[in-house]
Amino acid sequence: MGPSSLAAEIPGSDMIAYLARRLVSLALSLAAASVAIFAVIEVIPGDPAAFMLGLNASPETVAALRAELGLEGGPVDRYLAWAGGMLTGDFGVSYTYRTPVADLVADRLAVSGPLALLALALAAGLALPVGLLAAARRGRAADVAVMGATQIGISVPNFWFAMLLVLVFAVNWQVLPAGGFPGWQAGAGPALAALILPAVALALPQAAILARVLRSALIETLGQDYIRTARAKGLSRGQALRRHAFRNALIPVLTILGMQFSFLLAGAIIIENVFYLPGLGRLVFQAITQRDLVVVESVVMLLVAAVILVTFLVDLAYAAVDPRLRHRA
Repeated sequence: MGPSSLAAEIPGSDMIAYLARRLVSLALSLAAASVAIFAVIEVIPGDPAAFMLGLNASPETVAALRAELGLEGGPVDRYLAWAGGMLTGDFGVSYTYRTPVADLVADRLAVSGPLALLALALAAGLALPVGLLAAARRGRAADVAVMGATQIGISVPNFWFAMLLVLVFAVNWQVLPAGGFPGWQAGAGPALAALILPAVALALPQAAILARVLRSALIETLGQDYIRTARAKGLSRGQALRRHAFRNALIPVLTILGMQFSFLLAGAIIIENVFYLPGLGRLVFQAITQRDLVVVESVVMLLVAAVILVTFLVDLAYAAVDPRLRHRA
């Protein structure tokens, strides 16, 4: 085997080894998270059935609920049964709704998933050009205006943006619905129209954060030696920024994007309540108030798994953007 063919195979082997290590880390993280969630929800509070029914429940009612929910075994047996059910898609039956938790999650995920993706796309689509503009015009009027606008976006709560959007677009102009979700069976147009205002309310603060991170990363990258070399070869500041600095500044941007998607998927409880959206955040909130531990346990585990999976995908994006990370790992 010649040196050229060996060099051609090394990057691929590096990527496979990097992927294998990340998959092992993903599996260990999911296992540790499942043990922690099970312990916090089912073991530490004591008897889950007694907690769900309250202090005034009779022993016979508690015993019946324990039998119904399969809580009669020891903690280890219950954990193995719960984890095995999660792996096969059996999340149990909701105590409040008397419905399989998997069906509840599927219905709510059909709202929260598109909402999070739409908000993330709006945030990235707004933040990337704004951050590039601010970095290219550092110290000028455009940069000052961008930094001022992003500071306002970070400082103002997203529910205030939500109420302002409802007042302008739903009450005054009446071009978008003020709340509710008609369901995807009503058509993509009405469903997306119901998600536009909450997506914008979620996206604006996240776009402000992302734009500031991108600006800082670009300014730091523009001070590197290879950028000065590119400028010495005749490239303008804007050309050097777009051709060389932008790719190398994507590492912190990808980190923020991954964190933002996890937040948008799991942390939109306030926005979902403002717009009366039947999403995952509202489901968790209702399950906590109703002491439906079966729903809380399953949904929290799914949300944690989503966060871990997004982190895994972000790590792969790191390796694709900067191959040096594969060799360091």
